[in-house]
Amino acid sequence: MRRHRLHLLGSLLLVAAAGVLTSGAAPQPAGRPASAGPRPLGQVIPAPASVTPGGAPYRITGGTRIHVGGSREAHRIGEYLADLLRPSTGYRLPVTEEGAGGIRLRLAQGPYGTEGYRLDSGRGGVTITAARPAGLFHGVQTLRQLLPAAVERDTVQPGPWLVAGGTVRDTPRYPWRGAMLDVSRHFFTVDEVKRYVDRLALYKFNKLHLHLSDDQGWRIAIDSWPRLTAHGGSTEVGGGPGGFYTKDDYREIVRYAAARHLEVVPETDMPGHTNAALASYAGLNCDGVAPPLYTGTAVGFSSLCAGKEITYDFADDVIRELAALTPGRHLHIGGDEAHSTSHADYQAFMDRVQPIVARYGKTVVGWHQLTGATPAEGALAQYWGLDGTGAEEKERVAKAARNGTGIILSPADRIYLDMKYDRTTPLGLSWAGYVEVKRSYDWDPGAYLPGVPADAVRGVEAPLWTETLENSAHLDHMAFPRLPGVAELGWSPAATHDWEAYRTRLAAQGPRWDALGIGYHRSPQVDWPAG
Repeated sequence: MRRHRLHLLGSLLLVAAAGVLTSGAAPQPAGRPASAGPRPLGQVIPAPASVTPGGAPYRITGGTRIHVGGSREAHRIGEYLADLLRPSTGYRLPVTEEGAGGIRLRLAQGPYGTEGYRLDSGRGGVTITAARPAGLFHGVQTLRQLLPAAVERDTVQPGPWLVAGGTVRDTPRYPWRGAMLDVSRHFFTVDEVKRYVDRLALYKFNKLHLHLSDDQGWRIAIDSWPRLTAHGGSTEVGGGPGGFYTKDDYREIVRYAAARHLEVVPETDMPGHTNAALASYAGLNCDGVAPPLYTGTAVGFSSLCAGKEITYDFADDVIRELAALTPGRHLHIGGDEAHSTSHADYQAFMDRVQPIVARYGKTVVGWHQLTGATPAEGALAQYWGLDGTGAEEKERVAKAARNGTGIILSPADRIYLDMKYDRTTPLGLSWAGYVEVKRSYDWDPGAYLPGVPADAVRGVEAPLWTETLENSAHLDHMAFPRLPGVAELGWSPAATHDWEAYRTRLAAQGPRWDALGIGYHRSPQVDWPAG
C-alpha cells in the first residue's frame, strides 16, 4: 500500500514570506518589489520562534565583509554564505577573521541549543550568533530568505540588498526534521542528490534519509557481496539501466550533506522489499532459487529467509560496511510491508538484526511495523499510516512509544510527497488520497497519534518515493510547494501554526523558486504572485 508513484516535475528551495511578531508569522503582501524596502523581519519559512522588528535596515554593499572570528567552522559557513551572495550581488564579500560592521558569524555560549541562533540586524551590520555551527548555518538560511528573491540568481542583479532591522531568536521544535529520497525505484546520481540536499538546507532540514535498496534495485556497494550492485543494481522501475553508488560516491554525498548540517540516514530495507538482493544471491532465498530482477511497482512479495544463517551473515556484512561509511548515529533497517514473512519469522528476524545495528555503534530506525516485533532500546519507529489507519495499529505504535520507542511522523496522506495534489496531477500516485498544500501543512505532529506522549515524538519526515519519478524536475514538482510546510511543522513552535498566515508566506516563495529554477506546483490554494 505504501509505495507507488507516478511522475513529477522541477523545483528547488528558497524562501521569503510574511511578517512575524514576537512568536509567530503575520502575513505580508506577496510579490513585494525590492525597491519597496526590505522584507519584513521574520518573513521566512520555517516561521521563527520569536521576532522583534525595529530599527534601520542593513544594506549589503561592495564594501561588505563577512567576519567569522577564529573559528574554522564559522569560516566554512562564511565561505558558503559568500558563495551564495557573490553571483547575484557582484560583490567580493571577503571572509575575514576580524573586523566590525558587515556580516558577523559568531560562535558563543547562550540559550541556543545545538541548532538555534540569534540574528541581530541594524544599520551597522548583521550578526548571527549560535552555540554550535549548525545554528550558525540555520541563521544564514534565515538571512538568505530575508534578502530579495533575485539573490538566488547566478548573474548580477540590481539589488538593493536590504536586511530589515531587528532581532530573530530561533530554536527548533523537534530534533528530527527529515526528508527521504528513494533512489532504488529510480536511480538518482550523486549530483541529483546534492541538488535535493541544497533544497533541504534552505528550509533547515537536518536529516537526509536515503532509501538505498528495494525490490527494483540495490544502490550501495557492499564489498563482501559484490553482486548486490553488479546484478541487483543493474535496472530500475520500467527496465532502465539503474545504477549504484560506489563507496566514494556515498562518502561524497555524506560529506556534502554534512557541510549543510544534514545527517545521512541510510536505509537497506529488510526482510521484505528485497528482490534485488534475492535475485543477486540465490542462497538468501528459502528454496535456494534466485528470482529474476524486478522492474514493476508491486509490493509485499519478497522476503529474506529468516530461518537460514546466511541471512544474518548477509545482514551483518551489509550493516557493518554501511555503518563504517556513515558518521551519523542512525541506521534504518526498513521492516515494512513484509507480507511474505510470517509474524513469527518477522519477530525472529528483528530480534537477530537489531542487535547487529547496535554492535556497529548505530541506533535502529525502522518503519512503524517494527512495533509489531520488539523494538530495541532507543529505537525509532517511523509512522507512515493514514489518518484513517485502524485504532489497533495506532495503539500498537502508541504502546511502543509509551515504552520508550521514539516516533518519527510521516503520515502518508499528509506528507508523502509522491501523492498527487489532485486528479489532474500528471505525476505521483493516489493510494493514500490526494494531498494538496493545506492538507499537508494543517496538522499538529504533537497531537497526531492518540496515546503517544508528546515527548516521544522526535519529529517529522517527508518521504519521496520514486516509482514514477525519473529526474530532478519530477522531484521538484512533487516536493514544492509541500516540502517547506513539512519543514515548518518540524521547526516552528506550535503557536505559530496558522494556515492563512502560512499561505501568504508561502506565496512569497514563488519568485525565489523561479530564481532557483524550481518548477513547482502552482496550487490554487495559494495566491501566487503574477508571473
